[in-house]
Amino acid sequence: MFTLVAAVVFFASFLLAAATIIGMFALYRDKMVAALLFEPIPQERPVYRLRISRRRASAGERPGARTSPVHAMAA
Repeated sequence: MFTLVAAVVFFASFLLAAATIIGMFALYRDKMVAALLFEPIPQERPVYRLRISRRRASAGERPGARTSPVHAMAA
């Protein structure tokens, strides 16, 4: 008797698992096909073109270039 109950429970659980798998395939078939056929959009690397322009100060225009008489005597 125990063997018969165990076989019925095992067979019922197998049928439940198979029905769950088949049901998932039926519900999500479109999503699985779309995921398998998906081709990612190619990403181009961004190109950065930087142009840095600044005026160069001449030696007479820089504030630190002036020498004071105190510093000239200390040297």
